[in-house]
Amino acid sequence: MTTRSGASPYDPTNPPSHLNLADHFLEHRLRVGDGDRVALHLPDREVSYRQVRDRSIEWARALVERGIRREERVLIALPDDLEFVACLFGTLRLGAVAVITNPQLEREACRRQIEYVRPRLVATHHSTADTFKQAALGLLSDSRFLVVGEASDPASFEQVVRSASPTTPPIAPTHRDDPAIWLWSGGTTGSPKAVVQTHRSFANTTELYGLRTLAFGPEDITLSIPKLYFGYATGSNLFFPFAVGGSAVLFPDAPTPERLFDLIEDRRPTILINVPTMIQRMLDEPTAAARDLSSLRLATSAGEALPAPLYHRWRQTYEVELLDGLGTAEMWHIFLTNRPGDVKPGTLGRVVEGFEVDVRDADGMPLPDGETGRLWVRGDSRALGYWQNLDKTRSSFFGEWFVGGDMVSRDEDGYVTYCGRGDDAMKVTGRWLVPKEVVGATGRANLFRRLSKRGSRRGSRSAIRHRVCDQVDMKARSSDI
Repeated sequence: MTTRSGASPYDPTNPPSHLNLADHFLEHRLRVGDGDRVALHLPDREVSYRQVRDRSIEWARALVERGIRREERVLIALPDDLEFVACLFGTLRLGAVAVITNPQLEREACRRQIEYVRPRLVATHHSTADTFKQAALGLLSDSRFLVVGEASDPASFEQVVRSASPTTPPIAPTHRDDPAIWLWSGGTTGSPKAVVQTHRSFANTTELYGLRTLAFGPEDITLSIPKLYFGYATGSNLFFPFAVGGSAVLFPDAPTPERLFDLIEDRRPTILINVPTMIQRMLDEPTAAARDLSSLRLATSAGEALPAPLYHRWRQTYEVELLDGLGTAEMWHIFLTNRPGDVKPGTLGRVVEGFEVDVRDADGMPLPDGETGRLWVRGDSRALGYWQNLDKTRSSFFGEWFVGGDMVSRDEDGYVTYCGRGDDAMKVTGRWLVPKEVVGATGRANLFRRLSKRGSRRGSRSAIRHRVCDQVDMKARSSDI
């Protein structure tokens, strides 16, 4: 268990009615005497908790100067540095809503987001400001921008701060269920949907997963491959260490294996926030085995299932525990995970304390262990729903439960295995099958691929699926899949 002294106080069984994340994760650090502790390791300097708090107050002043009020939305499109963190906490301090997004979006994607989000203000960096401003033509005036890093820009953050009132804006007494941060979901399967998450969600998972499961402590230093605008990193590389007085390594440039190895050897992080694709790339580097990862006490993996052979290869190379898990924007963060000393390779692990998962069929009925079905999850990190998408909200949120597109199975010991996406699932002889299972059971690895390539000539995705079902069904009857 983590050292509880100085940890941000939060009882998931009795959450406070009023909760503000800027107070919970940042102001609390100063109240317990951590003001001079290192909060952020940047490429050119280290930043203390007091400096982060002071900069966040400057951001709050600039936002007030620009007319931002409680519950209004601020689109944060900043690289991973002090300004992202300070802008996020400054926004939350006012009780405004942070919409965090990729600062490298192309112009058309920027415009779609701005039209969809309708932010009161956009915070961006001078290197990408032109893209966002051009995308916002006819939608937002230049006075609705704050630009970091270019003093000559009329929308310069520094100029606005200098003209703003020196009064420190008070921390808004937000309710635990007020919207706090919007996350993005579904970008790989259609237009991204904004997931409206509350102050409660972030405090809840930080306590249950970050502190109780991963045992974050004040001496932990985190380093993340995903950038902070991903919910996975917002938690693991910001909120989790801030909850206990730890620190985070931030770098604005794109991650490469060489860059990561250098950062690990230089900054000596204790927790690496990783994804399978980068794990593979790191291991494939010619110098991988010679690099020093001895500072790490564990690494996490999420975003896609971690193959068992990749897990074993990582462990054999570095002797660092690697914990695969699953989370969604709709539940904010990880709710299924392997644990230190309790890893079953090839699985997503077991449910995090405080959450409940179930495996159900297409009619919502629970399935026995070993059967493949849709994943249902509930817990106090569940989102309010999707912005401007009531139909999708109704089809994904059922009372306390969130039902996403993940197909899984669960064994008798509670370990959950990822089986694929529901969009690819097929009903064959009364049971769910996904391509992963079909390939393993029949040896026809190229069946779906071959038929999909002919889809444009021979029909829709649905028609392709029917032809796959026909062929698999014949094989199933003879081989008892």
